[in-house]
Amino acid sequence: MAVEAASRDGSKTDAPIRVERPRAGVVRLVLDNPPANALSEAMLSALEDGIERVAADKAARVLVIAAEGKLFSGGHDLKQMNARRSDADGGRAYFEEIFGRCSRMMQSLVALPKPVVAEIGGIATAAGCQLVASCDIAIASASARFGVNGIDVGLFCSTPMVALSRNVGSKTALDMLMTGEMIDADRALATGLVSRVVQPERLRAETDAVVDRLLARPPAVLALGKRAYYEQLRMSLADAYRLGSAAIVGNMLMDEAKEGIGAFIEKRKPAWRNS
Repeated sequence: MAVEAASRDGSKTDAPIRVERPRAGVVRLVLDNPPANALSEAMLSALEDGIERVAADKAARVLVIAAEGKLFSGGHDLKQMNARRSDADGGRAYFEEIFGRCSRMMQSLVALPKPVVAEIGGIATAAGCQLVASCDIAIASASARFGVNGIDVGLFCSTPMVALSRNVGSKTALDMLMTGEMIDADRALATGLVSRVVQPERLRAETDAVVDRLLARPPAVLALGKRAYYEQLRMSLADAYRLGSAAIVGNMLMDEAKEGIGAFIEKRKPAWRNS
C-alpha cells in the first residue's frame, strides 16, 4: 500500500492528512491530526489538495475519507478562529474566508465525478458531521456518534446545516441543530445521515467491500449518475424528470450501456472500460 503526503508541487509536507493508495483505483484521505482532527487551515488545505489530485488523476476511481483516532473530526479549529478576534475588523474577513473556503471544499466532494465514501470510526461533530453528510456514501462504526452542537458554545451550525438538511428530515435536523444533542450510529442510519452501520472491527472490511462494488461499475456511468442525482435535487418534480430522462437517454447511447445490456441478453459478464 502506497502512503504519501504531498503538497501541490509534489514535495513532501507535514500535512495533517495521510494519503493512502491501498490498491489500483482507490485513494484514501486519512485525517491524521488527533485528537480532534479539526478542520484547521492546514487540514482544509490538505483536503482541498487531496480532492484536486483525485479529480485530476484518471486512475483514481473511488475516494475514501477516513480518520485516525477517536474523533472522525471535531469540526473547525475554534482556538485558531477565536485568535482572529483581535483583528481590526473583529475577525469578520477571516471568518468569511474560512467558512467560505470550507463550504467550497464540501461542494467539491459533491462535484467530484467519482464516488466519495466516508469511513467513520468515531465522533463527527459540527463541520466534521458536515463532512460526513457531504460524501456520497457513509459507513459508520456502531460506536460512532454525530452532532452539530455549535449551539453549545453559542454558535448555530449554519454551514453544517446545509449538508445535514439535504440528508435528514427537518425535524431531525432542527432537533440536532437547536439542542446540540448527539445521535448514535443507529439513529444516524435511521435518519439517512449514514448508509451503513457495522461493528467496529468490521468497519474497514465493509468499506473495502463497498469500494469493490464501486470499482466493478463503469466509471463513466457512475459519473453521469452522480451528476444527475445532485442536479435533480435542486429542481421541481417536472424539471427533475426532464433531466432524468435526458440523462438516461444519453446513458443508453453510451458504449457502457450497449455492453452491459448486450451482456445481460447474452448471459455473460460485461467487460467494462476502466475510464
